[in-house]
Amino acid sequence: MNSMPSDSSALPDLSILDRRNGSKYRMFDCHVHVVDFLQRTPGLGRLIEYMDETNLEGAVVFGLPVIKKHSEYEEESPEYYLDDDSDAYYYSHTDDIVALEYLKLDKASQARLYPTICGFNPNDGNAVDHIRKMFETYPGVFCGIGELFARHDDLTLLTQGETSRMNNRSLAPVLEFASEYQLPILVHSNVTTTWVHDYPKFLHELEEALRTYPKAPIVFCHCGISRRVYAPFYHRMVERLLYQYPALYVDFSWILFDQVVCPNGVPSPEWIGLAETFSDRIFLGSDVIGNFHRIGVTNERFDAFLGALSQETRENICLWNARRLYGQAKNRVESGKKLKFPTWE
Repeated sequence: MNSMPSDSSALPDLSILDRRNGSKYRMFDCHVHVVDFLQRTPGLGRLIEYMDETNLEGAVVFGLPVIKKHSEYEEESPEYYLDDDSDAYYYSHTDDIVALEYLKLDKASQARLYPTICGFNPNDGNAVDHIRKMFETYPGVFCGIGELFARHDDLTLLTQGETSRMNNRSLAPVLEFASEYQLPILVHSNVTTTWVHDYPKFLHELEEALRTYPKAPIVFCHCGISRRVYAPFYHRMVERLLYQYPALYVDFSWILFDQVVCPNGVPSPEWIGLAETFSDRIFLGSDVIGNFHRIGVTNERFDAFLGALSQETRENICLWNARRLYGQAKNRVESGKKLKFPTWE
């Protein structure tokens, strides 16, 4: 039986993760989960400390729409959704956690964060009532919706209830609400399954929502890639989507960045070209899940890609896109500023 080394110096120095400076470019992190899959958080005050140390001007923050169950047959509680085969279930209190943490901060720190609402079941036609209630309960806090989990690799099979789809009619009131108030809505919707790699099996679900709600500012998280999820001609697919749907945005985060955009730390010329063409509709995000100590080392890896971009494109992606999209959504619901659609006589 192996025993723990008595000399603590023999253990790996994990504190190096705290000493990373983050990206050398001043940036917004547009994909930060405040909690983990057990809905635990170090707190937004701690996130602000890491932001100060890692060159982050601001962040888009949200909880997790599900919580992982500790089944009676598992001796240890899982910490991540893939730790065992126990179910996950929708957990609305995640939005209260985010809001209460936000309200603990001073005004200067609050101004750097853009919280969004995700604690609802997207298969419930009454989900929009929860969103409205969060805006009413915490006025001035939230400025968007998501990350909404639709198709999500193994998590889809582990989540209790019916499979979440972007073209589920129950989601229509949420998409309409986002359209009316021009609220960014972050969506994780895999383009295919883990066992179908020759065509994007589920892309039509997202496109049906995009066609039906063309004014909804949908942020396509990870461009639809997930673990063991891939489809051919990925760059061309994303390029077509951005050309065809003017209100669509994408974030370069998680596996997409490491495996497709900048594999082995080398920027793909195709994705550099896409970034230059659509520089006002791309975000970067760490996708950390409650573990803020990793935010610096995670964002530092963007530098190889950012260094290959023009200055204007880099500044858009690093800073201005988030300020524009999420900044304009602040207090829109509370003030009743709905989008005015043109009329014809």
